[in-house]
This record gives sequence, C-alpha cells and structure tokens, in this order.
Amino acid sequence: MTEKYVVFYDGECPLCRAVKLVLGKLDWRGAVYWFPVQDVSEATLDKANAYKNMYDEIYMLTPDKQVLTGFNTVRKLLALLPVTFPVAVLMHVPGAGLIGGPVYRFVSRRRYRWFGRVARG
Repeated sequence: MTEKYVVFYDGECPLCRAVKLVLGKLDWRGAVYWFPVQDVSEATLDKANAYKNMYDEIYMLTPDKQVLTGFNTVRKLLALLPVTFPVAVLMHVPGAGLIGGPVYRFVSRRRYRWFGRVARG
C-alpha cells in the first residue's frame, strides 16, 4: 500500500475546515490524511517552523518526505483528486505561481478576519 499524503491544516479556521470537508469527500482513493496543526507535537512544530510557520500556511508532507506549503500544497492536493485535476493542470501553467502564491497568502492572512475562528471539538 502506498503511503498517504499528510496535510496539516488549521483546525480552528472555518475556511480550512470547509476545504478539508469538500476535498475529503472528493478523495475517492483515500490518498490524503488530514491532520490539524493544533495537534502537532512541539518537536514537529519546532522542526517545521524552522522552515515556515505551520500556522501561516497549509503544509503537506508527501510520501517521499517532500514538504510543500501554501499554493504548492493546494496545487498538489487538486492534482491528486480526479475531479479537481483539470483545475490543477491550470495551476501548473507557467507563471501560475506568480499569481497563485500571492493570492493564497492574501486569503491566508485574512482568513480569521473574514471567516472567524472556531473551537475544535
């Protein structure tokens, strides 16, 4: 059995939770394991935060131990799911990251202001 892609998402962000819910239902092959960043161990947080703060952007650990963040995670997630694959193809067009990265960060920085914050439970 192939290892899963592990996605670390913000479990207190309504937008993030909605994306997880929708993409989780589209993951017919069970390729992705979703893990709330709030449940990550301190040791893992310290390692990851040396690279980029896990609370700032979505993180993905691929089966081959590659770390993706932000727009690159979203692009990879969409490529893994048959229904969203065509969107992922568009996100791989040369120059797409020049727009997608800043748009992702714009939304990410404002997610609590726009969507609030929920207690996990």
